[in-house]
Formats: sequence, C-alpha cells, structure tokens
Amino acid sequence: MLAISLQSGSNGNCMYVETKGVRLLFDAGITSVQAAGRLSAHGINIRDVNALIISHDHADHVRHAGVYQRRFGLPVHITPSTMQNAAKRHGLGQMDDINYFRSGDVLKFGDVSVHTIPSPHDGVDGSVFVVCSGDKKLGIWTDLGHVFKELFSQIASLDAVFLESNYDREMLANGPYPWFLKQRIQGPSGHISNVEAAELLLSGGRLKWACLAHLSKHNNNPHIALQTHRRLIGDALPLYVASRHEATGVMTL
Repeated sequence: MLAISLQSGSNGNCMYVETKGVRLLFDAGITSVQAAGRLSAHGINIRDVNALIISHDHADHVRHAGVYQRRFGLPVHITPSTMQNAAKRHGLGQMDDINYFRSGDVLKFGDVSVHTIPSPHDGVDGSVFVVCSGDKKLGIWTDLGHVFKELFSQIASLDAVFLESNYDREMLANGPYPWFLKQRIQGPSGHISNVEAAELLLSGGRLKWACLAHLSKHNNNPHIALQTHRRLIGDALPLYVASRHEATGVMTL
C-alpha cells in the first residue's frame, strides 16, 4: 500500500492511496490541474484512479469534485446529504457518475475495502476513512470534530494514519481569530489540537508511521506540531507532516 497527501489544510485537501491495483482519491479540494500534476510527478496518471471518495461538504474537500468527474471520468462516491449541500453551496455542475453511500458503510473496490466512520465535524454527514488491504489498514482522519470514542478502538488496529493535528492551543488562544471562531475550532464540532492528536496516537500500538495533517495556517506550524508530539509520545514512531501547499513523498506500508 502506498499513500501520498497531495495537499492538506483549509486551503484544499486531496489524498491518494494505491493498493492491490486499486487507485483511490480522497477529497477534491485542490484544482484538477494541481491534482493531476502532483500525481504525474510520481508517475501516476489521474485518469487511472478508480474512485474519488468525498468526506464532507466543506469547500476545501469537495469544491472541485465536479471537474474531476467531468475532466478525468472519475466515479464519485459521496453521501446524498453531502452531494445536495455541496451542489447548492459550491456549484459542482453536471456529474454523471455518482455513487451514493451512507456514513458507516463499507465501500468495496476489488479486494480493497474502505470503512467509512461518521465524524462529528460540522460538515453535513461527514466521514473519516480506514482503507483495508489484506492485513494492512490505513486511517485517513481529518476534520474530526473531537476525539470521539470509536477512534481509540480503531487506531489500535491501524498500521499508519493521516491524522488531523490542527492547532496549537496557545497559538489559537493568542491568535488573530475572533472569539466565535476560536470557540468553533476547539468545540466538539471543530478540529483537534496537537495535544489531542498526540494523545490519540498513544493508543496506536501497531502504527508504523503517522502523518500529521490539516495544520492551521495561523494557529499551528510544522515545527510546533512535531515538537508537541515528540514531547508527548517520544521518538519511536516515525512522524511526517502533510504540507498545505504541495505533495508529500510516497509513504508505504
């Protein structure tokens, strides 16, 4: 199994996973040109992707889904509520290959399954994902809302995870955001902090690596995120950071 974060943050999200000949994209928050170019840099043709799976209806995850579908012929997998709200809010345009699922369903692509887990983030009918291929499991966990109970049992079975580590508590408290936005970010439907992400990783007994994702532009930075995680979980687990502006390298299991 290999995985690439093509971009991660409030300015746009897109993740690529390939395993057993199945090629999946998660979210379409960056342009089709960006996604195709960043995949091409790794020798991957975006037209070979088998499915585009959408997590929720916020613009940074769904706004370019219609273009991906029309330009590259990608089947889109999305919940009905997410599709309805995204089409209304972001003008996705005509889409001809839509496959609906309910959050909590298991999606099948040949020998690969994608478990969808309902998320309390404040999108409509949002999901996070676990990609299963043989005995390998990869979590794609951003826009979590808060660290809900199921994550602790799920992370114990994961081999690797892209995990939201959105904000540093002090940076958020002392930063430029208005009070209501600070409350939304740290509330039960917002995002999780570096400390909360690190505490969750402590339950991941079989993890081979973790990639910190969806870092805030104003309330976090890679150095502080990594420093916090190292302080809380030590040095044994390999840690990476997904960029807000470019693709990571290829990460493998």
